[in-house]
Amino acid sequence: MRRNVGLALILGSQLMMTLDTSIITTALPQVQRQFGFSLAGLSWVQNAYVLAFGGLLLLGARAGDLLGRRRVFVAGIAVFTLASLAAGLAPNGPFLIAARVAQGLAASLAVPSTLALLVAETTSAEARTRLIALYSAVIGAGGSVGIVVGGVFTDLLSWRWGLLVNVPIGILIVLLAPRHLRETARSTGSFDLGGALTSTVGMTALVYGFIQASASGWGAPSTVGSLAGGVVLLGVFVLVERRVSQPITPLRLFASVERSGSYAGRVLIVAGTFAMFYFLSQFLQEVLHFSPLRTGFAFVPLTGMFFAMVYASRPLLARFGRPTVLVSALVVELAGMLWLSRISESSSYFPDVLLPLLVIGVGQGIAIILMTNGGVAGVSAQDAGAASGLVNVAHQLGGSLGIAILTIAFTSGGGFPAVFGGAAVFYAAALVLGVVTAILGRPSMTAGSVRTAERSGS
Repeated sequence: MRRNVGLALILGSQLMMTLDTSIITTALPQVQRQFGFSLAGLSWVQNAYVLAFGGLLLLGARAGDLLGRRRVFVAGIAVFTLASLAAGLAPNGPFLIAARVAQGLAASLAVPSTLALLVAETTSAEARTRLIALYSAVIGAGGSVGIVVGGVFTDLLSWRWGLLVNVPIGILIVLLAPRHLRETARSTGSFDLGGALTSTVGMTALVYGFIQASASGWGAPSTVGSLAGGVVLLGVFVLVERRVSQPITPLRLFASVERSGSYAGRVLIVAGTFAMFYFLSQFLQEVLHFSPLRTGFAFVPLTGMFFAMVYASRPLLARFGRPTVLVSALVVELAGMLWLSRISESSSYFPDVLLPLLVIGVGQGIAIILMTNGGVAGVSAQDAGAASGLVNVAHQLGGSLGIAILTIAFTSGGGFPAVFGGAAVFYAAALVLGVVTAILGRPSMTAGSVRTAERSGS
């Protein structure tokens, strides 16, 4: 009983914080009208959360290692609950964005501990594989679940309830977690504040630069300065991580072709998917004139397909192996996005939107599961927190970059087809990377999978 409740708390909290990246998506037209956001400014309602979340995930992972993952998890959920209350009651746009930043900071503390705590609850390699698949489905489906939930609240009550619903859930998790989750052993060491600062500010500068490009053009000083500053800071981050004795991102994690490919591939496919969620929600409301409620339910088939892939992926892996299944999933995902990119003002939900969403759901549902496994494959116990943190960093960085970059495609006159075509370019790049990884990393993938299974069973 304790173990089942613990697993429900971990998966429930991960879903809550993942879906908050998109729960306000269906409400964006209403938020824009109420607070007077520009299109570029409106994107910060999403990106403020995603950037704070992704930027400090590595520091949050390190905090869990040093202070105890259950302790940091509970503290993060408590702050997230308070920030959700503030966001739901926001009186103006700047306050809403500030509260979204606070939500992201809190999530960066809690989320890195979820995967580590989940693994701690498993007793065998088979159980670990099954739970990671379910965890991956929760992450992958979180975006579409958020759109569904947000649509229900926006249409029936208010967009604010999409944020306020976190409050009772958060309180319940804070009360139950100390009783049903095991505390992990603490490691000794110090925080890598230099690495955390340069990585967070660097990633934020890059995303800000792309957003400024959509508003002011590529040659604007703010655009050039932000992009250049981001590149420089991320370069400094790599140098810092090479020099400090206890980095938040041990560079040895990238020595594995499987892990490196999983992180980079995740950035690419999530970039396309988050942008698809963001703009398809607006297409359904502004072009097809769906209500927020109907828009939310329009994503239900995609959500169902994500979770169905939890059960489909295991027999496929057993029969064909990881490289073949991953590349095939990316091909399917790309085909679905290319299909979706053909929509126009004369399109209808069925078949022009629904069928491509189902195809995308099949491909991405499998790909996210495999990339989550790949991101933690073969890591030692001391690197488990950092590896799980990188999985989530890749997810959040991809989301923020995808929305920022494809906003440029939209505002430059390309409209919705250009956005979905751009998302297909991200998927195509992920496919190329998947093929290269399969060719270069086949031996290490096999060895990494064996080592992971051996440690899980010990």
